[in-house]
Amino acid sequence: MSEEVKETMDDFARELEASYKEFDERRSNYQEQEGPDAEKWKELTQMMEDKAVVNVKVKEAVKGGLVAYVDEIQGFIPASHVSTHYVEKLEDCVGQHLDVTPITVDPEKKKLVLSARNVLKEKEAKEKEEKMAAVKVGAVVKGKVDSIKDYGAFIELDGGLSGLLHVSQISSQRVKSPAAVLKEGQEVTVKIIALKEGKISLSMKALEANGDARETEVFDYKETGKATTNLGALLKGIKL
Repeated sequence: MSEEVKETMDDFARELEASYKEFDERRSNYQEQEGPDAEKWKELTQMMEDKAVVNVKVKEAVKGGLVAYVDEIQGFIPASHVSTHYVEKLEDCVGQHLDVTPITVDPEKKKLVLSARNVLKEKEAKEKEEKMAAVKVGAVVKGKVDSIKDYGAFIELDGGLSGLLHVSQISSQRVKSPAAVLKEGQEVTVKIIALKEGKISLSMKALEANGDARETEVFDYKETGKATTNLGALLKGIKL
């Protein structure tokens, strides 16, 4: 009986040793397949989860986008993610540095997709939030007519902000069409009458009706951010 047990234990030991050997071979093959970049892919995955931003240099322009490297890992920036606006000549981006964030990380397929647009959008959103925090209802500001719609006109304000001048707020007199009173590129002076959900409502009628142009402070976003009174500039922008 003891000899049979000893033989069985020896067989078990041999099987165990063979299993370890097979495991070592598989692990070696796995490491070879993964290569020395395995840890880099883990870091890229974490960067994607954290929405981390990294600065890269554009290596070349290819069909549909750009090629850049993150820690020696090749990444692809689709044309739609190069900027927040359309880029006509991707070749012009070669050699430039872009702030990007990973949006697709696939170690198995060795696929890394980057986005500069997402970083820019986040930056623009923060800047707009900061500028909006400085805007006050009742302030009188100067701006330029950016576009005209049937329901009013969008006014481009200093600092890159935009507000809506509704047709009902253009004049105390009835205005059937904003285009009959305003034209694109025209400089105007308006009063901020409401702020809601990041949107600015403007009025020219408020200045005309109440004579606020002589009393209300002008908010200068571009320079100091402090209110100043400028009667000439206010009256100049009111065109009916």
